[in-house]
Amino acid sequence: MSQTESLADNAAWPGATPALSVLIPFKGDDPRRLLQALGDGAGQAAGQVEIVVLDDGTADPELTANVTETLAGLCLPARLVTLASNEGRAKGRNRLVAHARGGWFLFLDSDMLPDAPDFLAVWLDETRQDTAVAFGGFSLKQAPPLPEHALHRAMATHSDCLDAAERRHAPEKHVFTSNLLVRRDVFAAEAFDEGFAGWGWEDVEWGMRVARRWPIRHIDNPATHLGLDTARTMAAKYEQSAANFARVVAAHPEVVAGYPSYRAARLLKRAPLRGLWRPALKAFALAEAAPVAARAFAMRLYRAALYAEAV
Repeated sequence: MSQTESLADNAAWPGATPALSVLIPFKGDDPRRLLQALGDGAGQAAGQVEIVVLDDGTADPELTANVTETLAGLCLPARLVTLASNEGRAKGRNRLVAHARGGWFLFLDSDMLPDAPDFLAVWLDETRQDTAVAFGGFSLKQAPPLPEHALHRAMATHSDCLDAAERRHAPEKHVFTSNLLVRRDVFAAEAFDEGFAGWGWEDVEWGMRVARRWPIRHIDNPATHLGLDTARTMAAKYEQSAANFARVVAAHPEVVAGYPSYRAARLLKRAPLRGLWRPALKAFALAEAAPVAARAFAMRLYRAALYAEAV
């Protein structure tokens, strides 16, 4: 254990020899609903699955105590790694792997919730097939339809909540750490790039690197994304992600050249006076009284205008 982290293991952790390590980072979010669902759905996975949870600098003793208590009640071996300060999405997930003992890693975001009771059993079957990398997809099936999340729901339904057949058309593009299986040797060769900061693109860039060496499999074993954002939070995340997008463009120009977001950014780069009309796009996207479809179009244009600075 390093000086930057503290560990809390449940009674089932010592001596376990799992095939699959479920790796869950969080910062501020409460992962207990997901942890309980994994425990309830363990079934025949008991003895084959462990859980490693990373608190990436939340600094909330009450939440730490609550998560520790939840892990103590699980039949699955579980460890909580608590960091004193935030390391970020890429570095945090690399740290999770350092604590994992399984031959396969299942990266799950803390605001996900399995859609089917055999969720873990399906992933264990993938390990028996010696799958190198697989993405299970995500849905909004269990996410409540709140008005403040209408824009995110509309955009995610259009571009993210895709079945495996659709995702297979661009396997590396649809690789997200929300529900991602990775074999240990693959990750040992290709970890997440810790040069990414803030939100976005570190998992897609990882998929681009991995796709050069291993097939990326897409299956239908989805989990619901419960953590939908408000429009204002979405805009802030896109603003954070522009530098990360630039990093992807620099590393994989031949791949991103085919992405609609890249083509739109290139087109908008030639448009004059972006500093004047880009704020107007954002303002319209945030206007809850406007039609959701029009707001979604404005938000996509706003993102492309941000990315125009990076291409």
